[in-house]
Amino acid sequence: MGNLNNLVIVESPSKAKTIGKYLGPSYTVKASMGHLRDLPKSTMGVDLEGNFEPHYIPVRGKEDLIKELKKNAAKADMVYLATDPDREGEAISWHLKELLDLPDEKARRVTFNEITQKVVRESIANPRGIDYDLVDAQQARRILDRIVGYQLSPLLWKKVRRGLSAGRVQSVATRMVVDRENEIRAFQPREYWSLDVTLNRTAKPGSFVAHYYGSPKKQELENEAMVQSVIKDITGRDFTVTNVKKTEKKRSSAPPFTTSTLQQEASRKLGFTPKKTMMVAQQLYEGVDVAGEGTLGLITYMRTDSLRLSDEAMAAAARFICSRYGDSYYYGKFHVYKTKGNAQDAHEAIRPTHVELDPEQIRGSLTPDQYKLYKLIWSRFLASQMANALFDAVSIDTECAGHVFRSTHQSMRFAGFIAVYEEGRDEEGEAMGSPLPDLMEGETARASDLKKEQHFTQPPARYTEATLVKAMEEKGVGRPSTYAATISTIEDREYVVKQDKRLHPTPLGEIVTGLMLERFNDIIDVEFTANMETRLDEVEEGKQHWKDLLAEFYQGFSQELKEAETALEGVRLKVPEEETDEVCELCGRKMVIKMGRFGKFMACPGFPECKNTKALVERMPGRCPKCGSGMLKRKSKRGYAYYACEKGAECGFMTWDVPTAEDCPECGFTLFKKGGKGRMKPFCVNETCSRFLPEDQRGYYKKKTATEGTEGEPAGEPGSPAAEKKPAVKKTAAKKTAGKKPAAKKTAAKKTTAKKTTAKAKTSKEA
Repeated sequence: MGNLNNLVIVESPSKAKTIGKYLGPSYTVKASMGHLRDLPKSTMGVDLEGNFEPHYIPVRGKEDLIKELKKNAAKADMVYLATDPDREGEAISWHLKELLDLPDEKARRVTFNEITQKVVRESIANPRGIDYDLVDAQQARRILDRIVGYQLSPLLWKKVRRGLSAGRVQSVATRMVVDRENEIRAFQPREYWSLDVTLNRTAKPGSFVAHYYGSPKKQELENEAMVQSVIKDITGRDFTVTNVKKTEKKRSSAPPFTTSTLQQEASRKLGFTPKKTMMVAQQLYEGVDVAGEGTLGLITYMRTDSLRLSDEAMAAAARFICSRYGDSYYYGKFHVYKTKGNAQDAHEAIRPTHVELDPEQIRGSLTPDQYKLYKLIWSRFLASQMANALFDAVSIDTECAGHVFRSTHQSMRFAGFIAVYEEGRDEEGEAMGSPLPDLMEGETARASDLKKEQHFTQPPARYTEATLVKAMEEKGVGRPSTYAATISTIEDREYVVKQDKRLHPTPLGEIVTGLMLERFNDIIDVEFTANMETRLDEVEEGKQHWKDLLAEFYQGFSQELKEAETALEGVRLKVPEEETDEVCELCGRKMVIKMGRFGKFMACPGFPECKNTKALVERMPGRCPKCGSGMLKRKSKRGYAYYACEKGAECGFMTWDVPTAEDCPECGFTLFKKGGKGRMKPFCVNETCSRFLPEDQRGYYKKKTATEGTEGEPAGEPGSPAAEKKPAVKKTAAKKTAGKKPAAKKTAAKKTTAKKTTAKAKTSKEA
């Protein structure tokens, strides 16, 4: 295959390992570990007055890697740039070409939609040049984000709080969360009622429940008076079956995953954040060591908004479905899904590279998270090529005094794709209804029970991470590669906070959004941002010059920035303080949450008259094993988390172990688990219980001598942060005290002392 001395450069070591296995000894595969050249962090790095020329520099800390790659590139006959098949991957390849001084005839670009032997070898055999339209689209995006971030963030520092940041896409995502919160606040609930009757057949045994439908057209019961009027009309009268409708309903499978739908479904079914979903998907794409198979890329490229599937993949799915489930479970032909008009169709949908690799078959080779996500992708792809699910649906109308009541039920006749996979939903689906007797038109029934119930319309639900991704996709905000990073950023910046899986805007997020709406309406406008994504697509397609796009954007943005700085001269926006239920014991006011150098803390709002402050505590699940009170999470003086009884010194219980929501099945005490990351099996701390796990068996690092805890903290048990870190702190302090020259003198003094000690010992021994 090709020349005898070839260099292939990818981004990660795992990808290098997988590809290296497929190419053989005549190819050297190296990893760039991501970007090797980028805009400087400390300055703008873009000449805003000089046609937006970017100034790229080598990434700090990667000098040795760059030197090694240059050496390898100089020896190679051909260099294949095999970074990811998207805009950013194209830009990384271009940066590598420039950084390694590769001539056009020596630098060849290859991309892999899936990392399998067939695709890798085909791609290497058919390389291309770098696509400079893709590179320019990525440069335009990078510089747009740099301009907004580096020029807006300092304004936020001056007017709101130091350390804040603004971003072109993150500001819009924050606004979407804030807008939803404002919708909820402005929502006016509307009253409505339901009325159900239990009907007993008069001619035959059997009963069923019917729900009020209308009089006779569909009508809503708006208040109790309307309900009472209906009840008055039907009391003591017979009901007559007026319509029996039996139909067959089909349900089609969901299409294979795109980036957006994968993030949504992984959130709903697995509880994964978008960031975690993409991290695990990257591992599956780049390659996993599978027992008996070697290193395999298990899924296709995971940043895509296309629903397209290759004929080869659909044919493989057809064979697998027919052999495992039978011909009746196959769709009957290739099930092709239509991709949305604004989607980039460069890649396939996300699917397994080898459908015959059943998740259960390779489970032992995967981490728990890899297994869960692979199973989700594998099942969804397989289901997309399976037959429709079939249901028998029955709808029965019964009438009494001009009022129609309706009963419905559906039962599954044929599972079809549901045998493998059923899509999760953010809202509750339509109820199946209770089974109904075999009723005939004209049959009569009599009510034996009435049930009326008051309801109120509900405000729109707050976004979850999954529904925010869905909304961003629908509105055209961001692209598949940006969803996870955007949501992670607005959470890290504390513009939004996640509570019970729902995203709430913080007071800080609302203040920043308000400022942006007032002064930078274009930046935070959903349509403007979506239109910018379309224009970046035009750059990628060669229809728009990237520097013209930047110039047009910057002209309006710089004017808005000047106007904002003038209008806000001398203004400092105050972030509303979040009130707590904790009462200041010195003055009786409710304490508020403030932000300090070391994070959040509670303070009395009466400052400076009252200067009382407290550590911000988090209530934990479970109960204190000593007195049964609640448990709180606290931080030690060195910043390590520990857990204590809410009664404090009155009880005295403290531990490094984390209380859980589970109770011991033997004694009923709260179960605890080891602190830190990784697999943590809960254990019982009740010494009289048969399930009790002693401290020295809880998996902590064992230390010969236990160190006494700081006042107000648990004693340093083996492996606890207090036990492990104290000696290191002393050692560091000693190092800081001594400069270079004093350290040398100190060493010399030590040697002199040692000599004297040895001499004394020798004299003593001789004596």
